[in-house]
Amino acid sequence: MTDTEIINLFFERSEQAIEELAKKHGNAVARVARNILGNTQDVEECVNDTYLGAWNAIPPHRPSPLRTFVCKIARNLATMKYHSNTAMIRNSQYDLALDELEEYLADSNGVEEAYEAKELAEAINGFMATLNYSDRFIFTRRYWYSDPVRDIAKMADSTPNSVTVRLFRIREKLRRYLVKEGLLV
Repeated sequence: MTDTEIINLFFERSEQAIEELAKKHGNAVARVARNILGNTQDVEECVNDTYLGAWNAIPPHRPSPLRTFVCKIARNLATMKYHSNTAMIRNSQYDLALDELEEYLADSNGVEEAYEAKELAEAINGFMATLNYSDRFIFTRRYWYSDPVRDIAKMADSTPNSVTVRLFRIREKLRRYLVKEGLLV
């Protein structure tokens, strides 16, 4: 079933929409949640909450692409669940990915937090457009999907060491780009 057909089922308020969404994009949703949460029970809860979130958001929205839309819902829900579960405990995989980027991103605790966050998001999107497909793939898999370096290496037909070096170089490019844009000192 195509994404358009699945979205049409949501607009018809057919429960089959969730079944079809789960068949087509369930593995991607679960992977996003698993990379952040790690706990099977929390992942299952997050996946179910993602389907509920899609049910509540469609209609009125007609997301395109659907996979990105539901993965974003899953990522947001998993991140909230992660923070509520681990106030003092650290999940090494997710925290490691965040720690790698932390020094490159401006602190957003000021009054202009929302504006700065939007400006930073636009700058990162601009930066992503400067990357070749392979670097964009590696960066996205690591920092959006929180995939482990060894998994990214397999997907990219590379070695973990090579991926680690490339991620370092991409982060350095990002730092220089953000300095040039005036978003990082």
